[in-house]
Amino acid sequence: MMNKKILEKLGLDEKEIAVYTALLSLGSSSIRKIAEKAGLNRGVSYNALKSLEKKGLVSYFHKEKNQHFTAEDPEIFQKLLESKKTELEDMKEDLEKTVKELSSLSKTNNSKPVLKFFEDYVGIKNILLDVLESVSKLEKKEYVAFSSSTIRPFLYHKKAFPEFSDERIKRKIFVRTIATGAGGSTYGKDERKWLSKQETAPTYKLIYAGKVAMISINKNEVLRGVIIEDQNLFETELLIFNSLWKAI
Repeated sequence: MMNKKILEKLGLDEKEIAVYTALLSLGSSSIRKIAEKAGLNRGVSYNALKSLEKKGLVSYFHKEKNQHFTAEDPEIFQKLLESKKTELEDMKEDLEKTVKELSSLSKTNNSKPVLKFFEDYVGIKNILLDVLESVSKLEKKEYVAFSSSTIRPFLYHKKAFPEFSDERIKRKIFVRTIATGAGGSTYGKDERKWLSKQETAPTYKLIYAGKVAMISINKNEVLRGVIIEDQNLFETELLIFNSLWKAI
């Protein structure tokens, strides 16, 4: 059976496909015969024929007082595909320029911090994914974190993002971590120092790519997190982290 999906991807709708295939099997025909073969009324068939004509798939001529239509050879779809390819290439170039312009506009107007809130395991995974995606785009693929033994087990829980460290290493992202509380270890492409192995903190903090993410957990073990996109806050938090890193 003919794969109609291919024709749909080339821009034909269901009625146009029915009319075109009917016309192919009939040869040059009047609207009445085409409509009968396609199983459509004459008005719908006529509209489909005019649309196919604009796409270069159908032509017509007058025979006596009536219009007769002829389907172009199916090989024309190869040309249609080539035309689509050219159109997509042009669109790709235009899109790249537009994205650059929009990014530039975003940076110019980025005077106010942007706050995004997240909850539960799905939300926390989205924060960790944002860390990977954002840092992957940096020339120097590195971020820093304040790790808490209270929060740590939940971040890499099977319901959150257990494969996070493997994915980080795969993307060649380096992390420096200052930890509080017992536990925690290095996995590769990372360095860890302990502020204290006895006391722990109620919040896990990630400082990366112009952003600061904070994750905490309530007494019902519901995870909550926030990402603050603000270059000034990022630079301040990074300064504090680096100063502490040198001191311990």
